[in-house]
Amino acid sequence: MSDADLEEIRKGRLAQLQQQQHNQAGGATTAGGQDEQQKQQEAEARASILSQILQPEAADRLGRIRLVKGSRAADVENRLIMLARSGQLRAKVTEDQLKELLGAVAENSERDGTTGGKIVVSRRKGGWDDDDDLLDL
Repeated sequence: MSDADLEEIRKGRLAQLQQQQHNQAGGATTAGGQDEQQKQQEAEARASILSQILQPEAADRLGRIRLVKGSRAADVENRLIMLARSGQLRAKVTEDQLKELLGAVAENSERDGTTGGKIVVSRRKGGWDDDDDLLDL
């Protein structure tokens, strides 16, 4: 590293320490604020990892899934991050690979009985049909 790089790092660290001192002195950072800040940092780290391991098409699909079913998207994200950290991903994940992973997650959730997506509609049978009145005309 050159002296200019080291000086830049020192300036950045000094600014960070001054910001922390200012926050502590002003009481701006409460326990709730720290939790929120930590969650935000974790979300940024997850987004960074996912952007590195997903192709753009796969990232778009995962985003659409997150809109419809957030829990399923979170399960897939956790599995992808786990695979990336363990070194099992050799290249970026394609959309087809993401589809396969989604199928595996869906099978696991069905096997575990954690799916809440089944809706059963039972309709009344009998004399509640208003269309019969039109036949009398």
